[in-house]
Formats: sequence, structure tokens, C-alpha cells
Amino acid sequence: MSRDGLLPAWFSHAHPRFHTPHRPTLVIGALTAIVAGLYPIREVAELVNIGTLSAFVVICISIIVMRRTRPDAQRSFRTPLVPFVPLVGVGFSLWLLSKLPPAAWERFVIWMTIGLIFYFSYGRERSKLARAARASAE
Repeated sequence: MSRDGLLPAWFSHAHPRFHTPHRPTLVIGALTAIVAGLYPIREVAELVNIGTLSAFVVICISIIVMRRTRPDAQRSFRTPLVPFVPLVGVGFSLWLLSKLPPAAWERFVIWMTIGLIFYFSYGRERSKLARAARASAE
């Protein structure tokens, strides 16, 4: 994401020995430790669950869409029994999401709003992919 410009370039440097993104790992690890230390673990767990399940719903739907719109795309792995398996994933994830309390949904909407504001105010203009798409459209 930082190589594309969606995050500051500082995040894109890989560790010289391990070749992993160590800077964002350290920053997110520290923020996670602070959040886990300051907030009740149940609220943190609910927020993590709603975020992970929502992302999984998007991924499952994306698999179905990509199979239909880009059947020739190179894939490093294959999902069996499409669209059945992704639809089961969506169904179970939505069922689990429905069991989360309203407070978790309120927090999720707040964090999603913050993320979208950040994306549209910072990342969208700096995205190399978006700039290339705009340049080719002109």
C-alpha cells in the first residue's frame, strides 16, 4: 500500500535481513498493545471480529466477481466449487456478524468512516495506480 502511495513511503522500506515490512509491524504492534491495555478486551475482540468478518465477506464476493469478470487472470491459488464455497463463506460470516452487539457496529462504522476519510483525503490523490488510470483516460 505504501509503494502505491496509499500510505507514506516510510512504511514501504523492508528490513534488510528479513525482507519484511518491519516499520508498520512495529507501529501497529505498539498501537495494538496500547489499545489492548486501555480498553476492555471484549470490546477490542468485537472490533477485531467485525473487521475480519467484514473483510472476509468482501473477499468471498470478490472471488465470485473476479471469476466472472476476469476468468483469464493468473491466480496463485484456486478456490474450489465457485460460487458455492464463497457463498457459504459469505453466509456464515453474515450470520456471525449478526450476533455482534450494536455497540460493535457503531464502532465499526466510526472506524470505517475514519478509514474512508483518510483514503479519500490522502491516499486517493497519491495512488500511483489511480494516477496511471487518470493519465490513460486522458
